[in-house]
Amino acid sequence: MGNPFIKNIKIFAVYLLIWVFITIIHNVVIVFLLDVKIEQAFTESIVYNTLYFLLGISLWYTVSYNTLENYTAVKIFMNHSAAAVITSAVWVLAGYYILISIYDEDAYYKTYLFNSGIWRFMIGILFYSITVAVDYVIIYYHNFQQKLFRESELNALVKEAELKSLKYQINPHFIFNSLNSISSLTLSNPEKAREMTIKLSAFLRSTLSKNEKQKSKLTDEISNASLYLDIEKVRFSDKIEFVQELKSDCMDLEIPSMILQPLFENAVKHGVYESLDKVVIKLKCSPDKEYLKIIVENNYDPESVPRKGEGIGIKNIQQRMKLIYNQDNLLTVEKLNGLFRVIIYVPR
Repeated sequence: MGNPFIKNIKIFAVYLLIWVFITIIHNVVIVFLLDVKIEQAFTESIVYNTLYFLLGISLWYTVSYNTLENYTAVKIFMNHSAAAVITSAVWVLAGYYILISIYDEDAYYKTYLFNSGIWRFMIGILFYSITVAVDYVIIYYHNFQQKLFRESELNALVKEAELKSLKYQINPHFIFNSLNSISSLTLSNPEKAREMTIKLSAFLRSTLSKNEKQKSKLTDEISNASLYLDIEKVRFSDKIEFVQELKSDCMDLEIPSMILQPLFENAVKHGVYESLDKVVIKLKCSPDKEYLKIIVENNYDPESVPRKGEGIGIKNIQQRMKLIYNQDNLLTVEKLNGLFRVIIYVPR
């Protein structure tokens, strides 16, 4: 860390103003309490306070070297005690000889300067203690800010890694299912197998391009999810119908990338697989105060035996939403009257 009294213009300005104030007080005190001439008082206050102004800046290097990383607390105290004595002595003597050379013929003022040496020395010790204390506060504050910054960077990296890990969980089992279906179709219906392969390739290209993005426009997410449904329609033909009910002011808003496709996959797995009737998958979106309300719902056969599964898709979305928005109440699930509904609230 460089010397803040030199590198930081704001700190330098405050430091300068403090010494201007001390100079004024010094001038007033020795004029009215010690009966020193105004001209001599002004010169004295300028000389002594300018000297300590410069000494105070240089003390930063002593403080930055005397830290607990380099010395014990006792050693630091001893070093500063010695430095305080030497600094105060140099300050008093330097000011004394400068003023003596200016007012060489004024015996009264020379006597006054000599007799005031002791209390000037004690004031020098006080100035040293205050300056050093301020320097340590600045160092502590800087180190604290650096620590917070490093922790923030680390948390961001951990969060990013966790989000990527969650995103990479989305596709593998779907891809395996699709490849198995393609394998079966190559014998029974080669044309459909070819169509499904092309659509799967387009879907994977689209998802891979979004792997590094945490958010994307709703329109892009719908396009990606529609590609997924097109693949499933090759297998299930007319058993899937996709309906959109979207407000116009939703389309360009950004949402976490790849949160719709797992919901569509869930609808296919627990709706289409288990039902003999057509399954209608509805996507609704509308503004709701400070949120964007997204609903994905599908009908299902309540009499069917539920397929086994770990519910990775919905859990995945819950975790990602919590990581991105730091809220754990942004997703709700409703299951009633043969209708399965997932509601997502995206902060706008």
